[in-house]
Amino acid sequence: MADEFPFEISPMYEGERVRKDGMFVELGGPKSMGLELVRAADMDAIEDDQVTIVGPDIKEMEEGKTYPWAMVFNIAGELVEADLESVVERRVHDFVNYCQGIMHLNQRYDVWMRISKDTAGKMSSLKDFGQAVMMLFKTELPFIEKMQATFYTDEAAVKAQMDNAMEVFKVRDARTKDLHDEDVDVFYGCTLCQAFAPTSVCVVTPDRVALCGAINWFDGRAAAKVDPEGPQFELEKGEVIDELSGEYAGVNAIAKKLSGGEFDRIKIHSFFEFPHTSCGCFEVVGFYIPEVDGIGWINREFQGDAPNGLTFSTMAGQTGGGKQVVGFLGVGVNYFYSPKFIQSDGGWNRVVWLPASFKEKIAEAIPADIIDKIATEAEAPDVNALKAFLQEKNHPVVANWAEEEAEEDEEEEEEGEAETAVAVSPMMMPAGGFQMPAMPMMSGGTGGGIKLTIKNAKITIGKMIVSETKAKK
Repeated sequence: MADEFPFEISPMYEGERVRKDGMFVELGGPKSMGLELVRAADMDAIEDDQVTIVGPDIKEMEEGKTYPWAMVFNIAGELVEADLESVVERRVHDFVNYCQGIMHLNQRYDVWMRISKDTAGKMSSLKDFGQAVMMLFKTELPFIEKMQATFYTDEAAVKAQMDNAMEVFKVRDARTKDLHDEDVDVFYGCTLCQAFAPTSVCVVTPDRVALCGAINWFDGRAAAKVDPEGPQFELEKGEVIDELSGEYAGVNAIAKKLSGGEFDRIKIHSFFEFPHTSCGCFEVVGFYIPEVDGIGWINREFQGDAPNGLTFSTMAGQTGGGKQVVGFLGVGVNYFYSPKFIQSDGGWNRVVWLPASFKEKIAEAIPADIIDKIATEAEAPDVNALKAFLQEKNHPVVANWAEEEAEEDEEEEEEGEAETAVAVSPMMMPAGGFQMPAMPMMSGGTGGGIKLTIKNAKITIGKMIVSETKAKK
């Protein structure tokens, strides 16, 4: 491979990061548009191994700049069908990252790539990169008999490809609309993200798309059929333990196996108790806001702060890695359209905040009786404003506040002075086996800290020392 291409190609480079100071150019990402799309085609419609560049090539690019970016791959073969498009598309992430000095993040319509100075200096054209990636595809996925690529770096051309791709994604995502978890005997697992998140256990069901948003139940079935030893595989549901939260014996068994024993329970439609693991490729992060006993969601494209004062990237860093993290959950966008969307924890009636652009994007998924009661950054930039908005709109979570305050008052009266009580506000604490994030969690920016509800527990203090620290003059 080293003789055939100007840069090295190996799985050892997967996970390599190209930092800004070592970057020649950035393609797509948060400052621009980035896209990848795979389309099935007839054998005679493809010129095998051909790479076409529309827009500036690598030698015409200016060092340090960001360019719009679209990768469109056409594949053909006797076993190639439309259901395999998204499966092949998801492998772009792997094979691009096998290339030394080329970093690939995210998927679908929010692709972010960087090419290092060293690698760019060795390349005469982006065609070198395209031919390397296609070689990997045809080596690893032999059902692909012919493949060609078109790379777009011209802004108008990328915009046209993005518009087309969004329609393709919409059609793909709609396929599972009338199929539900209870209608099938098997789910599908995916281990593609374990290179970055070793304990991640991705479970794809008719009612829950993969966290990356790129693999639905039909995609998993197609992938397992043509590549039984590949990263997508059949997963027996097993006995139904709890239908509401989506807990199944078969899922628990595979969770224990694939996580190396770190997790042994997953509730597919739960936010708080044994939630689905979060890898790092998720499209949206959910975050608990204890001050209002509600859940907010922030998507990757949103660049501002959530009411807790944190950005998507900050919360994603705490959420990812293949963990079950208290108060955070990564999901794919299409999960918001699921009738089982976090149904064991209130579903849409628990959602209190969304970025305005994202709320508009998924408006069709939001029930009519709740959509106007969900705040955005315009109405609720911080927790205090959020609480006032929810009260004004009489959001369903508001009804819980008085009940929880009454419970606290009753508990304090019963405990009296005999026992030490922990001052609390309503926060639902999930079951054990989770990692608490090391961060200033859920700070409203103006209030002080958080308060936790701990019920059915006694706290014994053997010794208490109270001291005063005087400020230095």
